[in-house]
Amino acid sequence: MQRRDFLTGAGVAAMLPLPAAQAADLPAVRWRLASSFPKSLDTIYGAGETLAKRVAALTGGKFQIRVFAGGELVPGLQVLDAVGNGTAECGHSAGYYYVGKNLALAFDTAVPFGLTARQQNAWMYAGGGLSALRKLYAKYNVVQFPGGNTGTQMGGWFRKPIKSLADLKGLKMRIPGIGGQIMAKLGAVPQTLPGGDIYPALERGALDAAEWVGPYDDEKLGFHKIAKHYYYPGWWEGGPQLSFYVNQASWKALPEQYRQAFEVATAEANQLMLAQYDAKNPPALLRLVGQGVKLHPYPKDVMLAARRATFELYEEEAKTNPDFAAIYRPWKQFRDTEFQWFKVNEAAYSNFNYYVK
Repeated sequence: MQRRDFLTGAGVAAMLPLPAAQAADLPAVRWRLASSFPKSLDTIYGAGETLAKRVAALTGGKFQIRVFAGGELVPGLQVLDAVGNGTAECGHSAGYYYVGKNLALAFDTAVPFGLTARQQNAWMYAGGGLSALRKLYAKYNVVQFPGGNTGTQMGGWFRKPIKSLADLKGLKMRIPGIGGQIMAKLGAVPQTLPGGDIYPALERGALDAAEWVGPYDDEKLGFHKIAKHYYYPGWWEGGPQLSFYVNQASWKALPEQYRQAFEVATAEANQLMLAQYDAKNPPALLRLVGQGVKLHPYPKDVMLAARRATFELYEEEAKTNPDFAAIYRPWKQFRDTEFQWFKVNEAAYSNFNYYVK
């Protein structure tokens, strides 16, 4: 069945729970989902539970997925390998955790000065992103599905204010992916840590700064108790997408009805996560400010230097990494066109409403 048929009339029946008689004819399937995230981060971790519940409902309970938090089945930063080698049939993670394998995997989550959440969805579902990324993930024995988005993230927590580019020199900061590489070019010392390990590292002084997601999750992890200076925007994560991974052999073995149920459930989880963050972040930010958190925009010299270093890195990587070039070139064209449209209409609407009194 073609995707367009599935999402319209011909596929409506596939999105409804299977009748008991039909479900009885299908095999019982039990999968394990390895998440990169702790249960305390209910919105990110919860995407896996959303998937599992919806899949079970759509298959009359015949297709069950058990969700394991980061560290329960495999360490949080080993989900891609675990799914690829069949330790878990599926997983929930972020592509930019694995840029050590291939820098092109960052496009699956976010790259500095890249797409917003809406633009990321447009690229994935209608702009060629999904097919490009699935071609890349096939090299790791994985089928990829969009699995949530946080919206533009905050720029991180700092023990001391960042007044200029010079203040980044030697600063130890938790920041993964290409964002970490750009921070390194600006003089910082980036580190990649899963969510549950960040607070202890800040507490014992192993980190001077850390970025995670935004007010709702950051408040839960308690970063404001140690570092009071909260910066924006997270220029390396304009619309960071999480993804579901499925082992290729496990995917091929699924009955067609189960595949469609899984695909519908991932789309629901993808949409629901962004809605939840957009609802939860505003009051969380107000609570943090009420507890003495100081909000700061990044200095202009930091932003300009970061953007310059970012596109220099992209061009350098595209010369030596065919996987990166194959995604980057059409992605860049899509990005530039999207930005022109959003600048004309969306930005004008937002700026009037946000700043004109």
